Amino acid sequence: MAAVTLSVSTVKPLGDRVFVKVSASEEKTAGGILLPDTAKEKPQVGEIVAVGPGKRSDDGSRQEPEVKIGDKVLYSKYAGTDIKLGTDEYVLLSEKDILAIVA
Repeated sequence: MAAVTLSVSTVKPLGDRVFVKVSASEEKTAGGILLPDTAKEKPQVGEIVAVGPGKRSDDGSRQEPEVKIGDKVLYSKYAGTDIKLGTDEYVLLSEKDILAIVA
């Protein structure tokens, strides 16, 4: 079996899925206490790095995604599939799991 090397440029989401680069989680609390890796919460904010062509409607046409590459988004806490490429973490999720675009 051949090994496949993944990178951001080789991942193309299908349908209404988007590929999001996860923002770094907080290293310490508001009071200044350092958090170990096991106590950190899963981040819910990231930047979109790839967007699928859109969802098919009932008549067969494509619905344009509401988000685009470069948008910062807030997404559901346990949504999508976590993917690690090198040292960076990404999430592949459906557009319906995106809650808001962060300005």
